[in-house]
Amino acid sequence: MRNFSTGATRDSDAGKLDYDGFFCPAVLERRAQYMHKHRIQPDGNLRDSSNWQKGIPIVEYRRSLWRHFRDLWALAWGLEIIDEKTKESIDIETAICSCMFNLEGWLHELLKAKREQKGQSE
Repeated sequence: MRNFSTGATRDSDAGKLDYDGFFCPAVLERRAQYMHKHRIQPDGNLRDSSNWQKGIPIVEYRRSLWRHFRDLWALAWGLEIIDEKTKESIDIETAICSCMFNLEGWLHELLKAKREQKGQSE
């Protein structure tokens, strides 16, 4: 039990997930900016922000991750990376966000399959 100087009490937070400590608001904001920028499709339409959650094959995440990791790696070596579509330089933040997107999507698909498998076995 935790007792506060005001007289309020709460149960212990031992063993509970600490989202406030595990995540950084600035990183989440930068990722959201990256995701928002990439909602615009080639035809100019805006895709739904959760579109990726509908399902993308893991092999697509893996292949994309390799391309973006290669960009990140090259940037870390001081090389300039140019986006083939936009002809603009890719900065290291964008490369990191691209890797994060693919890793998050891959994990999303793994967890989704695990939930579906668990639902089938019950």
